[in-house]
Order: sequence, then structure tokens, then C-alpha cells
Amino acid sequence: MPVNLSIKAVPDALVEKLRSRAEKNHRSLQGELLTILEENLERPRPLSIDESIRRLRKIAVTTAAESTRAIREDRDRR
Repeated sequence: MPVNLSIKAVPDALVEKLRSRAEKNHRSLQGELLTILEENLERPRPLSIDESIRRLRKIAVTTAAESTRAIREDRDRR
């Protein structure tokens, strides 16, 4: 069952950005907010280059075998 949500004390600058984005996409504010939530919560986001590098440094991959193991472990976590 759908639930009504309310966001309080949204800064004016953020509201203007949202209004502009909604207008550009021919949506209401509510429609734009729902789209933003769906885009960010329902689909996994690809890693940024910086995040990929950070993760690689964290696991300290030095050989192809280690790389393969790390990829397999990451896939198994999903």
C-alpha cells in the first residue's frame, strides 16, 4: 500500500533545483521526487572511478589470480 511522505525544512536553493529539474522533465514536483527515489534506490549504481580505485587499493590486488578471487567474492556478495 502506498505511503505519503513529507520532507520538512528543504532549503530554498534545493527546492529551486528540484523545480527546474521537474520542469525540464515535464513532471510535477512529486513526480520528480518519486523518479529520483526510484533511480537511486531500485537500481544499483555503477561505481565511480574513484570508488573503484579505493576498493582496489583496499584489497591490494597484485596478481591476476588475486584479481579473479576479488571479483568472484564481490559477485557472491550480491
